[in-house]
Amino acid sequence: MPTFTAPDGTTLAYHVTGDGPPLVCLPGGPMQDSVYLGDLGGLTAHRTLIRLDLRGTGRSAVPPDPASYRCDRQVADVEALREELGLERMDLLAHSAGANLAALYTAGHPDHVGRLALITPSVFAVGLDITAEDRLETARLRRDEPWFAPAYASLEAITSGRATADDWDAVAPFWYGRWDDEARAFRAAEQRQRNDEAAALYASDGAFDTDVVRAALAAFPLPVLVLAGEYDVAGPPLVMKEYAGLFPRAELVVQNGAGHFPWRDDQERFVTALAAFLGGAGGH
Repeated sequence: MPTFTAPDGTTLAYHVTGDGPPLVCLPGGPMQDSVYLGDLGGLTAHRTLIRLDLRGTGRSAVPPDPASYRCDRQVADVEALREELGLERMDLLAHSAGANLAALYTAGHPDHVGRLALITPSVFAVGLDITAEDRLETARLRRDEPWFAPAYASLEAITSGRATADDWDAVAPFWYGRWDDEARAFRAAEQRQRNDEAAALYASDGAFDTDVVRAALAAFPLPVLVLAGEYDVAGPPLVMKEYAGLFPRAELVVQNGAGHFPWRDDQERFVTALAAFLGGAGGH
């Protein structure tokens, strides 16, 4: 397992799997071990995936300063990884909360980013608004599921600001295209893989200057893919369309039947979309 040293001296780890041009992958969580990305549904047949373990997660070391968990402070880690890999430009894939870090990195280092793939991205870094009704409308697509009624009641509680811890557990089925034993096991592992201290600091005050980020992304000249899940209450497709609109050359793909982890819900459809977008181009 290769490692490198961040500018503040923290030892960071990354994982290399697959064949083809490199694709640097930033995990979500926030602050979750990158292991949950796996082979991204078989994308390793087309690309060499380079999964970064963010500081304090996976095989990466815990930093001496917990304030360095803040998203903007981790931009320097991504730049150090690029230098470690010897890439002039790197193609970048980010999932969920990892898209905040990818947006900040792209805004700060546009000359070092090739193609940018944002998978069910979080919107904190770009300041988009997701309303309660956006989430509830997306959730109602699942009304025929046997688990729907209690999960929807809990989602209503969450979106109205009266959630309990039980409500957060109850809405778990909405994150997956299929709520089965495999999804339950995946969610249980997810709880163990996240650094909760780091997650609490990731989006703390000062992390995002959304006006600056949006202005920079509006000037980013290269192709961008925003991939949404039809059923994703975290990133409803209507808002994902807004996200794609922030870039001059972005395309939106809505994967039918997918939740927040689209490579798990339909591997073939996910890989086909990503391979078509990424083509044979890679960082140099």
